[in-house]
Amino acid sequence: MSDRIVFGKSAQEYFRDLVSEALAHRRLRIQETTEFYLVNLLARFLESERLFAERPDGSLDVEPLALTLLRALSARREKRIQDLRRLGDTSLFVSGFFGDSLARSAVDVDYYIAMGERAYDALRTAGGPAVDPELFTELSRRFEAFVDLFAEIAELSDLRSNRGLLRLYERFLATGSQRVADRLRERGVALFAGPGPRDLKH
Repeated sequence: MSDRIVFGKSAQEYFRDLVSEALAHRRLRIQETTEFYLVNLLARFLESERLFAERPDGSLDVEPLALTLLRALSARREKRIQDLRRLGDTSLFVSGFFGDSLARSAVDVDYYIAMGERAYDALRTAGGPAVDPELFTELSRRFEAFVDLFAEIAELSDLRSNRGLLRLYERFLATGSQRVADRLRERGVALFAGPGPRDLKH
C-alpha cells in the first residue's frame, strides 16, 4: 500500500474505513472484535515481511503452510498460538488479496483456505488468556466469507489508480463475477466484453 493512499490517516484508520465499507456493501454482520481483528491484520500486513518466515540466520524465506501447521501443532502453547495465528492470518490475507495469482499457481486458493480454517479452528481450542474462542470460531467458520471480503477490499484500494481498474476488469473477464461487474459499473465502466448478464456468476 503506497504512502500516498494512507497519507493523513493511520493504517488502522485507513483499513477501518475500507473494512466498514466492504462489510456494508456485502451486508455482512460480524462481531465487533472480529472487525477490529481484521482491521489490525490488514495494517500489520503493510509490512511485506509478514508474508515470510525468518530463518535462523535472520534471512527471510517463504515457508510451506503445511510445515507451519505441523510445527505449530507440536509446539508449546505460547509458540503454538503464535504460529497458528500467523498461519491463519497469512492464509486469509494471501487468499483475499492474491487469489487470482493463486489460481495460476501449483498451490491454489483452496489450499490456503483449508490451512487458514484449520489454523483458526485450532486456535479456538488453544486456551489461555491470549485466545478469544468466539473470535477464532467466527474466523474459522466464516473464513471463505472473509476471503471474499478481503478481495473486495483489495479492489477498493486498487481502484485508487487506473492500473487497479485494469486489474479489476481483467478479473471480471476471467471470472464473470457479479460482484466485480457491479464494482466496474459503479465506476462507469461499460462491460462490452466478457460474459453477458445471464452468464454472470455470484
